[in-house]
Amino acid sequence: MSDSMNSDPAAGDQKRWVRAPLSRFLALSVRTVAVDPGQDYATVGVLNKGRGLLYREPISGRSTSYKNLNRIGPGLLIYSRLKAFEGAIAVTPNDLPESFASQEFPTFAFTPEADPDFFRILITTSEMWSALQSMSKGMGGRRERVKASDFLSIVMNIPPISLQKRIVGVIGAVDDHIAALDREETAADSAASAMAESMLASSTFVPLKGRICRIEGGRSPQAVDRIPAEHEPGVLKVSAVKPFQFSADESKTLAPGTEMPNAAEVRAGDVLVTRASGTIHRVGAACRVPSDVRSGLYLSDKTLRIVPDDGLDPNFLVVAMALSRVRSQIAIAASGSASMKNISQSKIVNLEIPMPDLAEQRKVAKTILSMRSVGRACRAESHRIRQFRAALLSGLLDRTIDIESAGLGV
Repeated sequence: MSDSMNSDPAAGDQKRWVRAPLSRFLALSVRTVAVDPGQDYATVGVLNKGRGLLYREPISGRSTSYKNLNRIGPGLLIYSRLKAFEGAIAVTPNDLPESFASQEFPTFAFTPEADPDFFRILITTSEMWSALQSMSKGMGGRRERVKASDFLSIVMNIPPISLQKRIVGVIGAVDDHIAALDREETAADSAASAMAESMLASSTFVPLKGRICRIEGGRSPQAVDRIPAEHEPGVLKVSAVKPFQFSADESKTLAPGTEMPNAAEVRAGDVLVTRASGTIHRVGAACRVPSDVRSGLYLSDKTLRIVPDDGLDPNFLVVAMALSRVRSQIAIAASGSASMKNISQSKIVNLEIPMPDLAEQRKVAKTILSMRSVGRACRAESHRIRQFRAALLSGLLDRTIDIESAGLGV
């Protein structure tokens, strides 16, 4: 029997990878339309790091200065010439309704050697982002736009289409598992929120200022935007505090020689609240710091510590801050610009929260936190699988992981 008859098709696929310019897999496909003053146009942009499309408000042909727009169809690759260095690249959804973008967003059709779903995965990799960044010279506002011809000249290692489809299948199975965990987390958290609203529906609401000892803030020090090592001091980002969640990794390393006051150090059991954020949903978010928090992390000027008095249970305070009635007060009290909302300490202390007796507070908090532990477990498992996915995809693309062994593990 010949060697060809005994050969493994998968092994053959592994050998048929090519290192070639993207022009082998993509062809420029731009459809330009003249702007009609009497028509509205649904417009899109592209999010950074391969996160998909940004759906913008429709624009009126009468009010825009654009003379022409690019028609954005389904199943096309699109990138931002201006923001390519940030990984602003996407493959449009197959069900995308008629959409438009400025001529800063060229589009490309896929050749028969390319699977669009494989490229949906490829554009989320650091290899693609680095290639785009290398094509965009300069710094800040002086960065050059990435021309379509330059984009198509990027050289990458691409598998044959049969293997592209198999990689899509393997990664897709992992993504399905992540999506299921995310849905379970959302359902658990929604159930906990509904239970909290129900348990406290008949409670009397009173101003917070009569139930706390003080509010403490931090500073805005010089810092390097990387996670501090265990021995390095760090300052919390706003994203370190989410409702019911504290993330120590969401911090920056203090610049050498920068000192912070001891009073600003984050301590186990603290109730932390965000006083500012780019989105109103994050303003006033509250959580407790876990018992295993590392030392050397400090409050920033956008993160506050609320110290409750003996009549207010700390866990209950976190539950209360997430209630719809309290969130409505925060939305009304917050000020600032469209890009940064904030709430002052004086307005925080005037927020009204439910105030049952201490025993009832602890009962409510125990019930809600127990329900939220289900969502927390889903979130932890989802995070673990996302890390596995990243390692798996990296291994499949650099061929250190064989597709057959990857398929057996899903």
